[in-house]
Amino acid sequence: MNSATTADEDARVPAGRTATVEIVVPVYNEERALAGCITVLHDYLERFFPFAWTITVVDNASTDGTGAVAADLAGRFPNVRLLRLDRKGRGLALRTAWTRSRADVVAYMDVDLSTGLDALLPLVAPLVNGHSDLAIGSRLARGARTVRGPRREIVSRCYNALVRRTHGVGFSDAQCGFKAARTAVVRPMLDRVEDDSWFFDTELLLLADHNGLRVHEIPVDWVEDVDSRVQVVRTALDDLRGLVRVARAKASGTARVPGLPRRPGPRAIHPDAVLARDGGGLLWQVLSFCAIGVLSTLAHLGLYALLRIWLPVPAANLVALTITTVLNTEANRRFTFAAPRTSTVGVHLPGLVVFGLYYALTSGALMTLHALVEDPPRPAELAVLVGSCVVGTVGRFLLLRGWVFGRNPPAPSGER
Repeated sequence: MNSATTADEDARVPAGRTATVEIVVPVYNEERALAGCITVLHDYLERFFPFAWTITVVDNASTDGTGAVAADLAGRFPNVRLLRLDRKGRGLALRTAWTRSRADVVAYMDVDLSTGLDALLPLVAPLVNGHSDLAIGSRLARGARTVRGPRREIVSRCYNALVRRTHGVGFSDAQCGFKAARTAVVRPMLDRVEDDSWFFDTELLLLADHNGLRVHEIPVDWVEDVDSRVQVVRTALDDLRGLVRVARAKASGTARVPGLPRRPGPRAIHPDAVLARDGGGLLWQVLSFCAIGVLSTLAHLGLYALLRIWLPVPAANLVALTITTVLNTEANRRFTFAAPRTSTVGVHLPGLVVFGLYYALTSGALMTLHALVEDPPRPAELAVLVGSCVVGTVGRFLLLRGWVFGRNPPAPSGER
């Protein structure tokens, strides 16, 4: 039986001490809804939440009576606090409240309570026991139940798909207003998150993933608030600019955050449960790489032979090689080298270099054949292609093992 180790022993709340959780609710001009929603949340926490908790209402420079309503709630309920800000911005509200928090775990939710509160304990529990560093609710994960209009549904799905494709992350919903984090982990990242508005969530998650933190995702029940003040299209455009900015920060190295705990790789608890890839890593990798390589070569040859009906030699080889290389690289990432998901910059750029070398070798061999033999028979072409593929495959294995997937990302300074 295998088990992943936790980041640090101090990631868990010590036995015998009750974990403390601070739930932040950012509000702007919510005079009518605030009292009812906070009362519902307060009653739920009193009845069902097993940890010590505090609700902090952050008034984002409201221009109506929100501040007065929040002050009244703080006077009536000892576990409700009010924090006033003179500027708008959900990101600003969360950064300010989380920076000041003394709780073990900080969380936030939208004031409209669109997310079902039954998901709160599953959100917080993996942070309290040290299994994860951040936890997010997802309206797109399997098991989630969501009620919202088609316009918002389409924009949300397209945006989250773009986040996954451009940054290579595994979480499905970056924008759901239902998140939590271990305070000791999230605090060093807050200074690196530049956005003070709606992109704050996405930027925080991208930085967490880039720095090797574990993000836990749970499916939630979510009902759209038709009175929402979010301008979906404008927010989406701002988010696109944010994605480009974070990609530049990753490429330049400024996205690395010092002072974060480093999670070690998984290890077997039982000494006899070590897999082949752990005990005889090279042997496992060679066998897996060869099996995947045989399937890829067969697919490459089949595609090449088919495409040669319509395309010249270089074009047919390029198209066939491109398709099979993408599939081959993903299969090797998953099975041969057991590499985690990472960003486009981290894997695909080196992968393109390896692809270029492999393509140059195989195409060069074919072009040399055509230079030496005028109109060579098709079997000769395939034989030369097989030979060059064998040589290229060996070189590709060495480059993937030692360069593309063998590189460990630099650990942030201060890691233990």
